[in-house]
Amino acid sequence: MDDTIAGIYADGWSRIVATMIRFTGGDWDLAEECAQDAFAQALRVWPADGVPDQPLAWLTTVARRRALDRIRRAGVEREKLREVAMEPVPPPYAGDADIPDERLELMFTCCHPALNVEAQVALTLRSVAGMSTAEIARAFLVPEKTLGQRLFRAKQRIRQAGIPFRVPPGHLLPERLSAVLHVLYLLFNEGWSGREQLSVEAIRIGRTLTVLMPDEPEALGLLALMLLQDARREARTGVDGELLTLEEQDRSRWDRRRIDEGAALVERALRRGRAGAFQLQAAIAACHATAPSMDETDWPQIVGLYDVLRTVAPGPVVELNRAVAVAMASGPEAGLALVDTIDGLDGYHLLHATRAELLVRAGRADEAAKSLSRAVDLAPTEAERRLLTERSAASRRTGPRTGPLSGPPPAG
Repeated sequence: MDDTIAGIYADGWSRIVATMIRFTGGDWDLAEECAQDAFAQALRVWPADGVPDQPLAWLTTVARRRALDRIRRAGVEREKLREVAMEPVPPPYAGDADIPDERLELMFTCCHPALNVEAQVALTLRSVAGMSTAEIARAFLVPEKTLGQRLFRAKQRIRQAGIPFRVPPGHLLPERLSAVLHVLYLLFNEGWSGREQLSVEAIRIGRTLTVLMPDEPEALGLLALMLLQDARREARTGVDGELLTLEEQDRSRWDRRRIDEGAALVERALRRGRAGAFQLQAAIAACHATAPSMDETDWPQIVGLYDVLRTVAPGPVVELNRAVAVAMASGPEAGLALVDTIDGLDGYHLLHATRAELLVRAGRADEAAKSLSRAVDLAPTEAERRLLTERSAASRRTGPRTGPLSGPPPAG
């Protein structure tokens, strides 16, 4: 029974919270408390009475009644009480499909540009993903009190700024959708770095977004990118937990179902004729994921995709990844010539790791040692420092091999 309720919670939390936010006139705290109370009551009642035929309708009805009780006890002004009480309350709903689906409004409100990125991420995880304050705090390695204050300030900001609970009008939609997608990819990246639950939530929310906005190719592109990256998760580490490069990974351990789904989503998105950054990154990831081996990867096609990506979303990391693809297609010296022209990444360990590997492949081992030392100093984790050191030693023993960036765009 607990597993059943947990499944309903995962799928239904955001729908109930969104409905309750609108029902309470924008009181986020009350909406979340009433939704939580409804699930708590389900845990008490359903084991004995059974799961109702329309569980979301049952939960929403309980949450609305709870909200009315709280408003009355709090002594809210008569006009507000009358306004809320006049909201139609189906007794009961005809079915779960009849519950107003306001998740899009919830997503866009959580990611409103008036909020900073930290607030956007925290609100999305709390209100859309249904994670507790303690869970979010643990995921981002901050004290629970700090995270609670962050959530409180975000909700205060929404009230004080009069941020509307709605999908933005058409002329603002591209800009605002970009913020939503950016937050989702930030969540995925955090999970890719070790907090897997965040990647799971990002993919789940991404699926919801593509259902609610099926004609938005960038939403499809982001979901495809996350699936294609996540398909390699189990193969990224060895038996001792060490990181493995794309070349070293056992491709039989890649999740073929996710790869097939991601590749199909890429094609579906690109057929819309509005190629965006996430679609292009997903197309690059698909080239890697569908190749039988490193040697059989279509590197010229990847270079071509990066040529388009650099015009859509220019930046030094894109240039670095393109340089690696050029090196794989045309040789290390061609890649080095491009790496040495990149500005703004001197503090980025993968720039120096890539340069070191390409120098080794070009037979310039002495120069490579200096770049490797810099990369090791800048590497953010011990696992990455160990990987860089071991790769360099292996290259000196057995000859040049493909480098740390010889693969899809890094997910983090």
